[in-house]
Amino acid sequence: MHNITTFLDVQARSCKGPAFIFAKDGRTYTYADLRNTVAALAGGLTALGVTKGDRVCIYLDTTPEYLFSYLAIWRIGAVAVPTNAVYHEAEVAYALNDSGAVAVITDEEHAPTVRAVRDTCPALRDLCVVGATEDGECRWDDLLHAAPLGRAVGCRPDDLCQLQYTSGTTGRPKGAMLSQGNWMNALATQEELLGLTRDDVYLGIYPMGHVGLSWGLAVLKAGGTWVCLDRFDLDTYLGLAGKYGATVLASMPPVIHSLIRAGPEAAEAMKNARSVISGGGPLLPVIWEEFDRRFGIPIVNAYGLSETIVVGSGTATRPDTARLHKGYRSVGAPVGYAEVKIVAEDDPDHELLAGEVGEIALRGPSVASGYWGMPEATEKVFRPDGWFLTGDLGYLDEDGVLFVTDRKKDMIIMSGWKVYPTEVENVIIDHPGIADVAIFARPDERRGEIPVAAVVMNAGQSITMDELNRYCRKRLAGYKVPRDMVVLDHLPRVSGWKLLRRTLREQDLVHSTE
Repeated sequence: MHNITTFLDVQARSCKGPAFIFAKDGRTYTYADLRNTVAALAGGLTALGVTKGDRVCIYLDTTPEYLFSYLAIWRIGAVAVPTNAVYHEAEVAYALNDSGAVAVITDEEHAPTVRAVRDTCPALRDLCVVGATEDGECRWDDLLHAAPLGRAVGCRPDDLCQLQYTSGTTGRPKGAMLSQGNWMNALATQEELLGLTRDDVYLGIYPMGHVGLSWGLAVLKAGGTWVCLDRFDLDTYLGLAGKYGATVLASMPPVIHSLIRAGPEAAEAMKNARSVISGGGPLLPVIWEEFDRRFGIPIVNAYGLSETIVVGSGTATRPDTARLHKGYRSVGAPVGYAEVKIVAEDDPDHELLAGEVGEIALRGPSVASGYWGMPEATEKVFRPDGWFLTGDLGYLDEDGVLFVTDRKKDMIIMSGWKVYPTEVENVIIDHPGIADVAIFARPDERRGEIPVAAVVMNAGQSITMDELNRYCRKRLAGYKVPRDMVVLDHLPRVSGWKLLRRTLREQDLVHSTE
Protein backbone atom coordinates (compact mmCIF):
# COMPACT_ATOMS: atom_id res chain seq x y z
CA MET A 1 0.00 0.00 0.00
CA HIS A 2 1.23 3.48 -0.76
CA ASN A 3 0.06 6.99 -1.58
CA ILE A 4 1.64 9.36 -4.08
CA THR A 5 1.38 12.34 -1.72
CA THR A 6 3.78 10.85 0.81
CA PHE A 7 6.62 12.59 -1.04
CA LEU A 8 5.30 15.76 0.65
CA ASP A 9 5.97 14.23 4.08
CA VAL A 10 9.49 13.29 3.01
CA GLN A 11 10.38 16.71 1.61
CA ALA A 12 8.72 18.64 4.47
CA ARG A 13 11.21 17.08 6.87
CA SER A 14 14.34 17.98 4.94
CA CYS A 15 13.70 20.73 2.36
CA LYS A 16 13.76 24.22 3.86
CA GLY A 17 13.66 26.30 0.67
CA PRO A 18 10.59 27.44 -1.27
CA ALA A 19 8.53 24.68 -2.85
CA PHE A 20 5.87 26.61 -4.78
CA ILE A 21 5.74 30.26 -5.83
CA PHE A 22 2.59 31.64 -7.43
CA ALA A 23 3.87 34.43 -9.65
CA LYS A 24 0.58 36.32 -10.00
CA ASP A 25 0.48 37.48 -6.38
CA GLY A 26 3.80 36.27 -4.99
CA ARG A 27 2.35 33.71 -2.59
CA THR A 28 5.19 31.43 -1.56
CA TYR A 29 4.96 28.06 0.19
CA THR A 30 7.66 25.95 1.77
CA TYR A 31 7.40 22.16 1.69
CA ALA A 32 6.13 22.25 5.25
CA ASP A 33 3.46 24.79 4.22
CA LEU A 34 2.48 22.60 1.30
CA ARG A 35 2.30 19.43 3.35
CA ASN A 36 0.34 21.06 6.17
CA THR A 37 -2.18 22.73 3.86
CA VAL A 38 -2.77 19.51 1.93
CA ALA A 39 -3.20 17.55 5.19
CA ALA A 40 -5.68 20.14 6.47
CA LEU A 41 -7.69 20.15 3.24
CA ALA A 42 -7.67 16.35 3.19
CA GLY A 43 -9.08 16.39 6.71
CA GLY A 44 -11.73 18.88 5.66
CA LEU A 45 -12.83 16.77 2.71
CA THR A 46 -12.96 13.70 4.94
CA ALA A 47 -15.13 15.56 7.47
CA LEU A 48 -17.39 16.55 4.57
CA GLY A 49 -17.97 12.85 3.87
CA VAL A 50 -15.66 12.33 0.90
CA THR A 51 -14.17 8.85 1.08
CA LYS A 52 -11.76 6.68 -0.85
CA GLY A 53 -12.89 6.19 -4.46
CA ASP A 54 -15.25 9.20 -4.49
CA ARG A 55 -14.85 11.56 -7.43
CA VAL A 56 -14.21 15.23 -6.68
CA CYS A 57 -14.25 17.81 -9.47
CA ILE A 58 -11.86 20.79 -9.50
CA TYR A 59 -13.20 23.82 -11.41
CA LEU A 60 -10.69 26.61 -10.86
CA ASP A 61 -8.17 28.76 -12.63
CA THR A 62 -4.53 27.76 -12.24
CA THR A 63 -3.93 28.75 -8.61
CA PRO A 64 -2.34 27.34 -5.45
CA GLU A 65 -5.82 26.15 -4.48
CA TYR A 66 -5.92 23.96 -7.59
CA LEU A 67 -2.65 22.31 -6.60
CA PHE A 68 -3.76 21.84 -2.97
CA SER A 69 -7.05 20.31 -4.16
CA TYR A 70 -5.32 17.76 -6.39
CA LEU A 71 -3.00 16.61 -3.65
CA ALA A 72 -5.65 16.55 -0.91
CA ILE A 73 -8.00 14.47 -3.07
CA TRP A 74 -5.21 12.00 -3.78
CA ARG A 75 -4.18 11.94 -0.11
CA ILE A 76 -7.55 10.55 0.98
CA GLY A 77 -7.59 8.01 -1.85
CA ALA A 78 -10.33 9.85 -3.74
CA VAL A 79 -10.38 10.58 -7.47
CA ALA A 80 -9.60 14.02 -8.88
CA VAL A 81 -11.66 15.21 -11.85
CA PRO A 82 -9.77 18.26 -13.15
CA THR A 83 -11.59 20.69 -15.43
CA ASN A 84 -10.67 24.05 -16.90
CA ALA A 85 -12.05 27.36 -15.71
CA VAL A 86 -12.96 28.34 -19.28
CA TYR A 87 -15.56 25.56 -19.46
CA HIS A 88 -19.17 26.61 -19.97
CA GLU A 89 -22.23 25.14 -18.25
CA ALA A 90 -22.75 22.17 -20.58
CA GLU A 91 -19.07 21.19 -20.39
CA VAL A 92 -19.03 21.36 -16.59
CA ALA A 93 -22.31 19.44 -16.32
CA TYR A 94 -20.96 16.69 -18.55
CA ALA A 95 -17.83 16.22 -16.43
CA LEU A 96 -19.85 16.19 -13.21
CA ASN A 97 -22.46 13.74 -14.45
CA ASP A 98 -20.17 11.42 -16.37
CA SER A 99 -17.78 11.10 -13.43
CA GLY A 100 -20.53 10.97 -10.81
CA ALA A 101 -18.65 13.57 -8.77
CA VAL A 102 -19.94 13.96 -5.20
CA ALA A 103 -18.26 17.33 -4.67
CA VAL A 104 -16.80 20.19 -6.67
CA ILE A 105 -14.16 22.68 -5.58
CA THR A 106 -14.47 26.07 -7.27
CA ASP A 107 -14.30 29.80 -6.46
CA GLU A 108 -16.84 32.58 -6.24
CA GLU A 109 -16.17 33.64 -9.85
CA HIS A 110 -17.03 30.22 -11.26
CA ALA A 111 -19.52 29.00 -8.65
CA PRO A 112 -22.52 30.48 -10.57
CA THR A 113 -21.80 28.08 -13.44
CA VAL A 114 -21.95 25.11 -11.07
CA ARG A 115 -25.09 26.43 -9.38
CA ALA A 116 -26.77 26.75 -12.77
CA VAL A 117 -26.32 23.03 -13.52
CA ARG A 118 -26.45 21.61 -10.00
CA ASP A 119 -30.04 20.37 -10.29
CA THR A 120 -29.04 18.30 -13.32
CA CYS A 121 -26.25 16.52 -11.41
CA PRO A 122 -27.91 14.04 -9.01
CA ALA A 123 -24.65 12.67 -7.53
CA LEU A 124 -23.35 16.12 -6.56
CA ARG A 125 -23.66 16.67 -2.79
CA ASP A 126 -21.25 19.44 -1.91
CA LEU A 127 -20.13 22.68 -3.48
CA CYS A 128 -16.91 23.99 -1.89
CA VAL A 129 -16.09 27.60 -2.75
CA VAL A 130 -12.91 29.65 -2.42
CA GLY A 131 -14.46 32.97 -1.41
CA ALA A 132 -18.07 33.95 -0.77
CA THR A 133 -20.65 31.15 -0.52
CA GLU A 134 -24.41 30.80 -0.56
CA ASP A 135 -26.61 28.81 1.81
CA GLY A 136 -25.80 25.12 1.90
CA GLU A 137 -22.32 25.53 0.44
CA CYS A 138 -18.95 24.90 2.06
CA ARG A 139 -16.32 27.60 2.49
CA TRP A 140 -12.77 26.70 1.50
CA ASP A 141 -11.45 28.29 4.70
CA ASP A 142 -13.74 26.08 6.78
CA LEU A 143 -12.30 22.97 5.16
CA LEU A 144 -8.82 24.09 6.20
CA HIS A 145 -9.89 24.38 9.84
CA ALA A 146 -10.91 20.73 10.14
CA ALA A 147 -8.66 18.24 11.92
CA PRO A 148 -5.78 17.54 9.49
CA LEU A 149 -5.26 14.10 8.00
CA GLY A 150 -1.83 13.32 9.35
CA ARG A 151 -1.21 10.10 7.45
CA ALA A 152 -2.16 9.55 3.83
CA VAL A 153 -4.69 6.82 3.07
CA GLY A 154 -3.01 3.63 1.85
CA CYS A 155 -3.71 2.81 -1.80
CA ARG A 156 -2.82 0.03 -4.20
CA PRO A 157 -0.87 0.95 -7.36
CA ASP A 158 -3.94 0.32 -9.51
CA ASP A 159 -6.30 2.40 -7.35
CA LEU A 160 -7.91 5.13 -9.44
CA CYS A 161 -6.84 8.67 -8.52
CA GLN A 162 -7.82 10.77 -11.55
CA LEU A 163 -10.25 11.01 -14.45
CA GLN A 164 -8.56 13.10 -17.14
CA TYR A 165 -11.13 14.09 -19.73
CA THR A 166 -9.96 14.00 -23.31
CA SER A 167 -12.31 14.07 -26.27
CA GLY A 168 -12.24 11.83 -29.32
CA THR A 169 -13.40 12.16 -32.88
CA THR A 170 -17.00 11.67 -31.75
CA GLY A 171 -16.73 14.88 -29.72
CA ARG A 172 -17.89 13.11 -26.55
CA PRO A 173 -15.25 13.59 -23.84
CA LYS A 174 -13.73 10.41 -22.42
CA GLY A 175 -12.37 10.10 -18.90
CA ALA A 176 -8.94 8.47 -19.02
CA MET A 177 -8.59 6.42 -15.82
CA LEU A 178 -5.25 7.20 -14.18
CA SER A 179 -4.08 5.41 -11.07
CA GLN A 180 -1.79 6.13 -8.13
CA GLY A 181 0.81 3.86 -9.74
CA ASN A 182 0.47 5.62 -13.11
CA TRP A 183 1.27 8.96 -11.49
CA MET A 184 4.11 7.67 -9.33
CA ASN A 185 5.85 6.28 -12.41
CA ALA A 186 5.22 9.46 -14.42
CA LEU A 187 6.83 11.68 -11.80
CA ALA A 188 9.82 9.35 -11.46
CA THR A 189 10.22 9.25 -15.25
CA GLN A 190 10.14 13.02 -15.64
CA GLU A 191 12.48 13.49 -12.70
CA GLU A 192 14.96 11.13 -14.37
CA LEU A 193 14.50 12.63 -17.85
CA LEU A 194 15.27 16.16 -16.67
CA GLY A 195 17.87 15.10 -14.09
CA LEU A 196 16.03 17.09 -11.44
CA THR A 197 17.61 17.95 -8.09
CA ARG A 198 16.79 20.14 -5.10
CA ASP A 199 18.75 22.95 -6.74
CA ASP A 200 16.40 23.17 -9.72
CA VAL A 201 13.96 26.01 -10.29
CA TYR A 202 11.16 25.20 -12.73
CA LEU A 203 9.17 27.94 -14.46
CA GLY A 204 5.81 26.33 -15.28
CA ILE A 205 3.13 27.64 -17.63
CA TYR A 206 0.92 24.59 -18.21
CA PRO A 207 -2.68 24.84 -16.94
CA MET A 208 -3.32 22.69 -13.89
CA GLY A 209 -6.35 21.13 -15.53
CA HIS A 210 -4.00 19.36 -17.96
CA VAL A 211 -1.61 16.47 -17.39
CA GLY A 212 1.20 18.97 -18.07
CA LEU A 213 0.85 19.55 -14.33
CA SER A 214 3.05 16.46 -14.03
CA TRP A 215 6.23 18.43 -14.82
CA GLY A 216 5.67 20.70 -11.82
CA LEU A 217 4.83 17.78 -9.56
CA ALA A 218 8.03 16.04 -10.67
CA VAL A 219 9.99 19.09 -9.55
CA LEU A 220 8.27 18.97 -6.16
CA LYS A 221 8.98 15.24 -5.93
CA ALA A 222 12.68 16.07 -6.46
CA GLY A 223 12.64 18.81 -3.81
CA GLY A 224 13.10 21.72 -6.23
CA THR A 225 11.18 24.97 -6.60
CA TRP A 226 8.15 25.39 -8.88
CA VAL A 227 7.49 28.96 -10.02
CA CYS A 228 3.96 28.94 -11.46
CA LEU A 229 2.90 31.44 -14.14
CA ASP A 230 -0.85 31.18 -14.61
CA ARG A 231 -1.02 33.07 -17.93
CA PHE A 232 1.83 33.25 -20.42
CA ASP A 233 3.17 36.70 -21.14
CA LEU A 234 6.61 36.97 -22.70
CA ASP A 235 7.89 39.87 -20.60
CA THR A 236 6.60 38.30 -17.38
CA TYR A 237 8.01 34.90 -18.38
CA LEU A 238 11.48 36.30 -19.02
CA GLY A 239 11.32 38.43 -15.90
CA LEU A 240 10.53 35.41 -13.73
CA ALA A 241 13.19 33.28 -15.42
CA GLY A 242 15.79 35.91 -14.62
CA LYS A 243 14.53 36.78 -11.13
CA TYR A 244 14.50 33.19 -9.88
CA GLY A 245 17.35 31.82 -12.02
CA ALA A 246 15.10 29.20 -13.61
CA THR A 247 17.00 26.07 -14.64
CA VAL A 248 14.09 24.29 -16.37
CA LEU A 249 11.60 26.19 -18.49
CA ALA A 250 8.17 24.98 -19.56
CA SER A 251 7.18 26.01 -23.07
CA MET A 252 5.26 25.02 -26.15
CA PRO A 253 5.82 25.84 -29.83
CA PRO A 254 4.23 29.32 -29.68
CA VAL A 255 6.38 30.20 -26.66
CA ILE A 256 9.56 29.08 -28.42
CA HIS A 257 8.52 31.12 -31.46
CA SER A 258 8.12 34.16 -29.19
CA LEU A 259 11.53 33.61 -27.60
CA ILE A 260 13.45 33.58 -30.87
CA ARG A 261 11.76 36.88 -31.78
CA ALA A 262 12.58 38.44 -28.40
CA GLY A 263 15.29 41.00 -27.86
CA PRO A 264 18.76 40.47 -26.34
CA GLU A 265 17.26 40.43 -22.83
CA ALA A 266 15.99 36.88 -23.50
CA ALA A 267 19.45 35.31 -23.42
CA GLU A 268 20.33 37.07 -20.18
CA ALA A 269 17.03 36.01 -18.56
CA MET A 270 17.56 32.38 -19.53
CA LYS A 271 21.26 32.19 -18.71
CA ASN A 272 20.69 29.61 -15.95
CA ALA A 273 18.40 27.38 -18.03
CA ARG A 274 19.77 23.95 -18.82
CA SER A 275 16.67 22.58 -20.58
CA VAL A 276 13.43 23.79 -22.13
CA ILE A 277 10.37 21.54 -22.37
CA SER A 278 8.25 21.64 -25.51
CA GLY A 279 4.97 19.80 -25.85
CA GLY A 280 1.33 20.17 -26.75
CA GLY A 281 1.85 20.19 -30.50
CA PRO A 282 4.38 19.88 -33.34
CA LEU A 283 7.50 22.03 -33.10
CA LEU A 284 8.46 23.26 -36.57
CA PRO A 285 12.07 22.30 -37.42
CA VAL A 286 12.94 25.82 -38.60
CA ILE A 287 11.82 27.29 -35.25
CA TRP A 288 13.64 24.61 -33.24
CA GLU A 289 16.87 25.07 -35.18
CA GLU A 290 16.78 28.85 -34.83
CA PHE A 291 16.23 28.54 -31.06
CA ASP A 292 19.15 26.12 -30.82
CA ARG A 293 21.44 28.42 -32.80
CA ARG A 294 20.54 31.48 -30.74
CA PHE A 295 20.40 30.10 -27.21
CA GLY A 296 22.09 26.69 -27.26
CA ILE A 297 19.67 25.36 -24.63
CA PRO A 298 18.55 21.74 -25.25
CA ILE A 299 14.85 21.38 -25.98
CA VAL A 300 13.13 18.37 -24.44
CA ASN A 301 10.65 17.76 -27.26
CA ALA A 302 8.10 15.53 -25.53
CA TYR A 303 5.52 13.19 -27.02
CA GLY A 304 2.73 11.72 -24.96
CA LEU A 305 -0.98 12.01 -24.28
CA SER A 306 -3.40 12.42 -21.42
CA GLU A 307 -3.75 8.63 -21.47
CA THR A 308 0.01 8.24 -20.83
CA ILE A 309 0.57 11.22 -18.48
CA VAL A 310 2.71 12.90 -21.13
CA VAL A 311 6.13 11.17 -21.18
CA GLY A 312 5.26 8.90 -18.26
CA SER A 313 4.91 6.30 -20.98
CA GLY A 314 6.02 8.32 -23.98
CA THR A 315 9.10 9.63 -25.77
CA ALA A 316 11.31 12.70 -25.58
CA THR A 317 14.57 14.16 -26.86
CA ARG A 318 16.86 13.94 -23.85
CA PRO A 319 18.75 17.08 -22.83
CA ASP A 320 21.96 15.03 -22.44
CA THR A 321 21.76 13.54 -25.96
CA ALA A 322 22.10 16.56 -28.20
CA ARG A 323 21.63 14.88 -31.58
CA LEU A 324 18.59 12.82 -30.64
CA HIS A 325 16.41 15.38 -32.42
CA LYS A 326 17.70 13.99 -35.76
CA GLY A 327 17.78 17.28 -37.62
CA TYR A 328 15.26 19.01 -35.34
CA ARG A 329 12.47 16.68 -36.47
CA SER A 330 12.01 13.87 -33.94
CA VAL A 331 10.19 13.50 -30.66
CA GLY A 332 12.97 11.32 -29.35
CA ALA A 333 13.05 7.85 -27.89
CA PRO A 334 11.16 6.15 -25.02
CA VAL A 335 12.02 7.26 -21.49
CA GLY A 336 11.71 5.45 -18.19
CA TYR A 337 9.96 2.13 -18.70
CA ALA A 338 8.09 3.21 -21.84
CA GLU A 339 7.98 1.29 -25.10
CA VAL A 340 6.94 2.45 -28.57
CA LYS A 341 6.14 0.58 -31.76
CA ILE A 342 4.46 1.30 -35.09
CA VAL A 343 1.53 -0.84 -36.20
CA ALA A 344 -0.55 -1.04 -39.36
CA GLU A 345 -3.52 1.32 -39.24
CA ASP A 346 -5.95 -1.43 -40.17
CA ASP A 347 -4.26 -4.22 -38.19
CA PRO A 348 -2.78 -3.32 -34.78
CA ASP A 349 -1.40 -6.86 -34.45
CA HIS A 350 0.93 -6.22 -37.39
CA GLU A 351 4.08 -4.37 -36.33
CA LEU A 352 5.79 -2.35 -39.05
CA LEU A 353 9.49 -2.10 -39.83
CA ALA A 354 11.79 0.88 -39.36
CA GLY A 355 10.87 3.70 -41.72
CA GLU A 356 7.33 2.47 -42.36
CA VAL A 357 4.56 4.91 -41.43
CA GLY A 358 1.72 3.58 -39.31
CA GLU A 359 -0.11 4.16 -36.05
CA ILE A 360 2.00 4.95 -33.00
CA ALA A 361 1.45 2.58 -30.05
CA LEU A 362 2.81 3.16 -26.55
CA ARG A 363 3.17 0.84 -23.59
CA GLY A 364 4.37 1.40 -20.05
CA PRO A 365 3.37 1.79 -16.39
CA SER A 366 1.82 5.24 -16.89
CA VAL A 367 -0.71 4.13 -19.51
CA ALA A 368 -4.29 4.58 -18.29
CA SER A 369 -6.38 1.49 -17.67
CA GLY A 370 -9.11 2.65 -20.05
CA TYR A 371 -11.95 5.15 -20.38
CA TRP A 372 -14.41 5.63 -17.54
CA GLY A 373 -17.74 3.97 -18.33
CA MET A 374 -16.84 3.40 -21.99
CA PRO A 375 -15.96 -0.28 -22.50
CA GLU A 376 -16.29 -0.15 -26.30
CA ALA A 377 -14.05 2.91 -26.66
CA THR A 378 -11.59 1.29 -24.25
CA GLU A 379 -11.46 -1.94 -26.22
CA LYS A 380 -10.64 -0.09 -29.45
CA VAL A 381 -7.42 1.51 -28.24
CA PHE A 382 -6.30 -0.23 -25.04
CA ARG A 383 -4.96 -3.59 -26.17
CA PRO A 384 -5.02 -6.69 -23.90
CA ASP A 385 -1.21 -6.87 -23.97
CA GLY A 386 -0.86 -3.32 -22.59
CA TRP A 387 -0.30 -1.38 -25.80
CA PHE A 388 -2.22 1.88 -26.25
CA LEU A 389 -3.11 2.94 -29.79
CA THR A 390 -2.54 6.70 -29.85
CA GLY A 391 -4.36 7.56 -33.07
CA ASP A 392 -1.24 9.40 -34.25
CA LEU A 393 0.76 8.38 -37.29
CA GLY A 394 4.53 8.19 -37.45
CA TYR A 395 7.57 5.99 -37.92
CA LEU A 396 10.63 4.76 -36.07
CA ASP A 397 14.06 5.07 -37.63
CA GLU A 398 16.77 2.43 -37.39
CA ASP A 399 17.83 3.81 -33.99
CA GLY A 400 14.34 3.50 -32.51
CA VAL A 401 13.77 7.27 -32.60
CA LEU A 402 10.18 8.38 -33.18
CA PHE A 403 8.94 10.82 -35.80
CA VAL A 404 5.30 11.97 -35.80
CA THR A 405 4.02 12.57 -39.33
CA ASP A 406 0.28 13.16 -38.97
CA ARG A 407 -2.73 12.54 -36.80
CA LYS A 408 -5.08 9.72 -37.52
CA LYS A 409 -7.68 11.65 -35.63
CA ASP A 410 -8.66 15.12 -36.72
CA MET A 411 -7.73 16.81 -33.48
CA ILE A 412 -6.40 20.35 -33.77
CA ILE A 413 -3.71 21.56 -31.37
CA MET A 414 -3.57 25.34 -30.97
CA SER A 415 -0.97 26.68 -28.53
CA GLY A 416 -1.16 23.39 -26.64
CA TRP A 417 -4.98 23.40 -26.46
CA LYS A 418 -6.75 20.47 -28.01
CA VAL A 419 -9.73 21.32 -30.21
CA TYR A 420 -11.96 18.48 -31.40
CA PRO A 421 -13.77 19.32 -34.66
CA THR A 422 -16.94 17.33 -34.06
CA GLU A 423 -17.62 19.04 -30.74
CA VAL A 424 -17.39 22.49 -32.39
CA GLU A 425 -19.40 21.36 -35.41
CA ASN A 426 -22.19 20.11 -33.17
CA VAL A 427 -22.54 23.64 -31.80
CA ILE A 428 -22.31 25.52 -35.10
CA ILE A 429 -24.74 23.28 -36.98
CA ASP A 430 -27.49 24.47 -34.62
CA HIS A 431 -27.20 27.99 -36.05
CA PRO A 432 -30.41 28.57 -38.05
CA GLY A 433 -28.60 30.01 -41.06
CA ILE A 434 -26.03 27.20 -41.47
CA ALA A 435 -26.78 24.08 -43.49
CA ASP A 436 -23.44 22.27 -43.13
CA VAL A 437 -20.15 22.82 -41.34
CA ALA A 438 -16.69 21.31 -40.97
CA ILE A 439 -13.84 22.36 -38.69
CA PHE A 440 -10.31 21.87 -39.95
CA ALA A 441 -6.77 22.90 -39.02
CA ARG A 442 -4.83 25.70 -40.67
CA PRO A 443 -1.07 25.83 -39.98
CA ASP A 444 -0.06 28.86 -37.96
CA GLU A 445 3.56 29.80 -37.34
CA ARG A 446 2.96 31.20 -33.86
CA ARG A 447 0.25 28.88 -32.53
CA GLY A 448 1.01 25.70 -34.46
CA GLU A 449 -2.52 25.35 -35.80
CA ILE A 450 -5.77 27.28 -35.64
CA PRO A 451 -9.33 25.95 -36.07
CA VAL A 452 -11.11 27.19 -39.19
CA ALA A 453 -14.82 26.74 -39.95
CA ALA A 454 -15.95 25.78 -43.45
CA VAL A 455 -19.67 26.56 -43.63
CA VAL A 456 -22.44 26.03 -46.16
CA MET A 457 -25.30 28.49 -45.74
CA ASN A 458 -29.01 27.86 -46.07
CA ALA A 459 -30.61 29.53 -49.11
CA GLY A 460 -30.83 33.28 -48.68
CA GLN A 461 -28.78 33.28 -45.46
CA SER A 462 -25.38 34.78 -44.68
CA ILE A 463 -23.10 35.10 -41.66
CA THR A 464 -20.06 37.18 -40.83
CA MET A 465 -17.02 36.05 -38.87
CA ASP A 466 -17.97 38.40 -36.03
CA GLU A 467 -21.44 36.84 -35.84
CA LEU A 468 -20.04 33.33 -35.83
CA ASN A 469 -17.54 34.32 -33.14
CA ARG A 470 -20.24 35.74 -30.86
CA TYR A 471 -22.46 32.68 -31.43
CA CYS A 472 -19.67 30.24 -30.53
CA ARG A 473 -18.34 32.13 -27.51
CA LYS A 474 -21.71 31.83 -25.82
CA ARG A 475 -21.56 28.06 -26.13
CA LEU A 476 -17.90 27.00 -26.15
CA ALA A 477 -14.70 27.64 -24.24
CA GLY A 478 -12.80 30.42 -25.97
CA TYR A 479 -9.95 28.27 -27.27
CA LYS A 480 -12.44 26.09 -29.21
CA VAL A 481 -13.90 29.01 -31.19
CA PRO A 482 -12.85 29.06 -34.89
CA ARG A 483 -10.29 31.74 -35.70
CA ASP A 484 -11.41 32.07 -39.32
CA MET A 485 -14.22 31.02 -41.64
CA VAL A 486 -14.63 30.07 -45.28
CA VAL A 487 -18.03 29.89 -46.98
CA LEU A 488 -18.46 27.08 -49.53
CA ASP A 489 -21.23 25.88 -51.82
CA HIS A 490 -20.72 22.34 -50.51
CA LEU A 491 -18.29 20.36 -48.37
CA PRO A 492 -16.06 17.70 -49.93
CA ARG A 493 -17.45 14.28 -49.03
CA VAL A 494 -16.98 10.69 -50.18
CA SER A 495 -20.19 9.45 -51.78
CA GLY A 496 -21.96 12.41 -50.27
CA TRP A 497 -21.41 11.45 -46.62
CA LYS A 498 -17.82 10.96 -45.37
CA LEU A 499 -16.23 14.34 -44.81
CA LEU A 500 -12.78 14.87 -46.30
CA ARG A 501 -11.08 17.20 -43.86
CA ARG A 502 -7.74 16.60 -45.53
CA THR A 503 -9.17 18.03 -48.76
CA LEU A 504 -10.33 21.13 -46.89
CA ARG A 505 -6.86 21.60 -45.40
CA GLU A 506 -5.17 21.14 -48.76
CA GLN A 507 -7.53 23.52 -50.58
CA ASP A 508 -7.13 26.10 -47.84
CA LEU A 509 -3.34 25.84 -48.04
CA VAL A 510 -3.41 26.36 -51.82
CA HIS A 511 -5.67 29.40 -51.55
CA SER A 512 -3.65 30.96 -48.73
CA THR A 513 -0.40 30.73 -50.73
CA GLU A 514 -1.76 31.99 -54.05
